[in-house]
Amino acid sequence: MLNSDSHIRLLRLAGLFTWVMVGAPLFASALLVGEQVMQSQLPYMGLPGWCAYLLFGLLFFVLIGRLGRGAMRGIGGYLLLVMLLGCAAAVSHYSGSGLGGVLMVVAATTLPWVLPTGWGVLLLAASQILLAPLFVYGQGWDWPAAILQSMVYAGFCAFSFVAGLIAKQQAEAREAQRCLNAELRATRALLAESVRVNERTRISRELHDLLGHHLTALSLNLEVAGHLVEGKAATHVHQAHTLARLLLTDVREAVSQMREAGASLQIAAALAALAENVPGLAIRMDIPETLVLEDAERAHVLLRAVQEIITNTVRHAGASQLAIKLWQEEDALRLVARDDGRGTAQLVSGNGLRGLSERLAQYGGSAQVETAAGQGFAIHLHLPLHGDALRPLHLQQGLA
Repeated sequence: MLNSDSHIRLLRLAGLFTWVMVGAPLFASALLVGEQVMQSQLPYMGLPGWCAYLLFGLLFFVLIGRLGRGAMRGIGGYLLLVMLLGCAAAVSHYSGSGLGGVLMVVAATTLPWVLPTGWGVLLLAASQILLAPLFVYGQGWDWPAAILQSMVYAGFCAFSFVAGLIAKQQAEAREAQRCLNAELRATRALLAESVRVNERTRISRELHDLLGHHLTALSLNLEVAGHLVEGKAATHVHQAHTLARLLLTDVREAVSQMREAGASLQIAAALAALAENVPGLAIRMDIPETLVLEDAERAHVLLRAVQEIITNTVRHAGASQLAIKLWQEEDALRLVARDDGRGTAQLVSGNGLRGLSERLAQYGGSAQVETAAGQGFAIHLHLPLHGDALRPLHLQQGLA
């Protein structure tokens, strides 16, 4: 199954291959001299055209390489798109050919990944409208022929745009499926741990209620029997009474140990399941294997928080690495997650961060966000292990 990185790689290879093929006739004409250029009927362009052609390839490589991480959303991505289309138009102008229209077909594939669909269609239409004057004034065509030719390229660009849109939607669907599968694996691990805890608790309760009751009754009867018999028989009765009391003590200790061991949830395995197979993001988790939680509800809150952090990083951060550290500090859990993304100068809390905050607030938790433009994104979580008092959660932004 292809993931979003596979889609990006295929788009990059197809686009660069087309870019090279567009440059083949230009390169061939550059090797010719004098009358050979006129006789070959190959498109020819000077240094400005070659600069535009090479810049198109560079911009396309940079743009397509960062699409999978959502890093080109915003003004930077929009400017790159405009420059990409401008370079394609310049190639047509300086070469006196329709090769720039082919490059626009390549650029059209990237539009759905950077722009909302409506804006992408508008930019695509504007670029195609620009082609007709280039054909008229750059190549000496009449207007009907120029318009018809630009319509042909518009059809190719529309097809390329839709192909890019479908690829983006499939990548998003697979990412949503991956998140759901990771959530199911983590929930299954947490559920299995809860079942283990419940089963140990049930067994300890049965031991206490059944075996403990019978041993207590046996001890009392042996004590009574010890007062009723004499001689050698009394010695054996007293020994049996002592053994019964020792056995009752051992059972009580075993029950206590089972309750103490069974009341704790191993959280590391459940959280590790969330970090598996995340495309385009290397996740490093620092969680002690001995870290346990006694409250299944708090474990679920922590699970949801880590899931939201990973999802936000993939969708919005433009990061390649995410480090998550979890540890216990006195009677509370501390979690720090930090990525190497682009950060932001102005934090806008979406539904995900608000939902995370609300879950923590139910248990007196707190969160603090640190971010700045070009310095990544970090979030600090605090989750008390005891008590259920509610208090307001303040989501703060610290600018470095």
